[in-house]
Amino acid sequence: MTEARRILVVDDMPDNVEIAKLRLEREGFAVETAVDGEAALAMVAASPPDLILLDIMMPKVDGIEVTRRLKADASLPFVPIILLTAKAAVKDVVAGLDAGADDYLTKPFDHATMVARVRAMLRIKALHDTVERQARELGELNRTLEARVAAQVAELERTSRLRRFLAPQVAELIMADGGADPLRSRRRDVAAVFCDLRGFTAFAETAEPEDVMAVLESYHATLGPIVFRHEGTVERFVGDGLLILFNDPVPCPDPSARAIRMADAMREAMAAVARQWSARGFSLGFGVGIARGYATIGRIGFEGRFDYSAIGTAVNVAARLCDRAADGQIIVSQRVANEAAEVASFEPLGALELKGLLRPVQAFNVAALAAG
Repeated sequence: MTEARRILVVDDMPDNVEIAKLRLEREGFAVETAVDGEAALAMVAASPPDLILLDIMMPKVDGIEVTRRLKADASLPFVPIILLTAKAAVKDVVAGLDAGADDYLTKPFDHATMVARVRAMLRIKALHDTVERQARELGELNRTLEARVAAQVAELERTSRLRRFLAPQVAELIMADGGADPLRSRRRDVAAVFCDLRGFTAFAETAEPEDVMAVLESYHATLGPIVFRHEGTVERFVGDGLLILFNDPVPCPDPSARAIRMADAMREAMAAVARQWSARGFSLGFGVGIARGYATIGRIGFEGRFDYSAIGTAVNVAARLCDRAADGQIIVSQRVANEAAEVASFEPLGALELKGLLRPVQAFNVAALAAG
């Protein structure tokens, strides 16, 4: 239910006050009264009404002086003032309007006219209040605009940074979560997948630079959608080398199985691409290494140029297994083979001596994915 508009009637004649009060209350207004200018000023200071009906001729402080003081008080909201005067003299009307009054009625006045004037002034007040509210809102928007723009720019930068490494659906999930920076440094148990092209170094030494760039463009364009489809995290591109992580920054229940499924899809796609390259005289193959273990993961670099990086034995083992892989071969560590036993069939390759590692690594070849 809408609260009744409050009207203050100020007149030193009790009969005039009572008549105005009865008529206005009958129209649904809440009416307060004051018998002189000093009382009116005190009441307005305590709780400004929506409109004031103010007699000019009063003891102590007359209506014109009350109007002047109220209109000069910047702390008060806009309150329409209708002056009531028993005289029709032009000087009284001019003095009252010059003091800031918004309208006037000459006594004795028709009560229907009084109500109509009151409603008209209240409509003006409602419009004035709306403009004031909108001005405050605009001022607040302007005050916070710089901070909001900075926050939005930071969010866009964060989104752009995530999309460099993550599948779109994973990046959206992280952004929607609104948590801590997913690229902060941390330790995580991951499945690391390293893949590159067989024969690329020799090819790059003899081929035209345009052909090398065309091969890399085709290579990345083929593998990128496969990585994103399997929700892998791209750790880095190094020429033809590509490192993908599973279980970071978003945990997944089956990182080893996902890694093998992705590697198999890559192997199949690259076989088709390699046939196209062969038709152009480019002899290139594709190999993959997969390992599972802990790595320290996070941002490295300097202001203006950060990269997402993983450091740890699992990453090194994946890279070295990839080095040992022949064209079309996927070699995995023992832990990966154990965890993905239901996903694929494996052929043991024995303990491999890998460059940079002190102990041999039990390795397995991914023969084929399980049916279904």
